[in-house]
Amino acid sequence: MTATQSPLADTGPASPAAPRGDSLAPADVPFPKAIKSYVRRAGRTTTGQAKALETWGAEFILDYVPEPIDADAAFGRSAPLILEIGFGMGEATAHIAGVRPQDNFLCCEVHEPGVGALVKRIGEQGLSNIRILQHDAVEVIDHMLPEGTLQGVHIFFPDPWHKKRHNKRRLIQPALVAKLARRLRTGGYLHCATDWQPYAEQILEVLSAEPLLSNTADGYAPQPDYRPLTKFENRGLRLGHGVWDLVFERKP
Repeated sequence: MTATQSPLADTGPASPAAPRGDSLAPADVPFPKAIKSYVRRAGRTTTGQAKALETWGAEFILDYVPEPIDADAAFGRSAPLILEIGFGMGEATAHIAGVRPQDNFLCCEVHEPGVGALVKRIGEQGLSNIRILQHDAVEVIDHMLPEGTLQGVHIFFPDPWHKKRHNKRRLIQPALVAKLARRLRTGGYLHCATDWQPYAEQILEVLSAEPLLSNTADGYAPQPDYRPLTKFENRGLRLGHGVWDLVFERKP
C-alpha cells in the first residue's frame, strides 16, 4: 500500500454475486438457445469494490425497470445520452466520461467485480455523468430505450468467440444493430472496437448492411481521441496485435 492509496483500495476478495438478466434468442438462431449481451465470467468482488458499492452504489446504479427510462431524472440533468454495452472493469468508461463531461453515459454490465470497479472509479474521480444498469443490455434496449433516445452507442472489445461454430454467439449481429440504429437520433453514432480481425471484418459487414447507418470512414475509422488505450490494449499492441475501430452514423 502506498501513502496515497484510497481507503477504498482493493485489499482482497469479498463475496461474489451472480450476474443477472436473460434474453431469448431470435427464432432463426438455433444455437445458443438464449442470447445475452454478456458472458458469465469467473471473478470475485474485492473488498475495495464491495466498499465502493456500499458507499456509492445507490447513487450510481439504477434498477432495471421494463419501461422507458427518464434519463433527465436519472442523471439529474438533460444531456446527450450515450449507451455503453459491456464496460469490463470500467477503465475506458471512466476516462471517456471524464473527457466528455457534457454527455451522460448509461452503462450496462452484469459482471459484479466490473460494476464494483467502475463505481469505485466514479467515486474516487468525482464523476457525475455515469449511471450503471447491472442487467442484460438487450433487455435494456428493448424495454427502456425508445427509438430516437440515444446520441451514441459504445461497444468496445466484445467477446470475439474465436471458433467458427461459436460465431453466432457474437454480440454484433444484424438484429441487434437494427435495434440500436432505430434508437439513435439522426446524426448519432455507433462506435465499435475489437482486437480480433475476423470479428472486425464481420462487424464492418453487419454495420455496412444496416440501411439506417452510414460509415464515417472508408472502411475502418481512426481511433477517436476520446477512446483511451487500456492496459489490455497496450499489452496487445506490444505483442503485435491490431485494433480496429468502426464508427457509423444514423442517417436522416
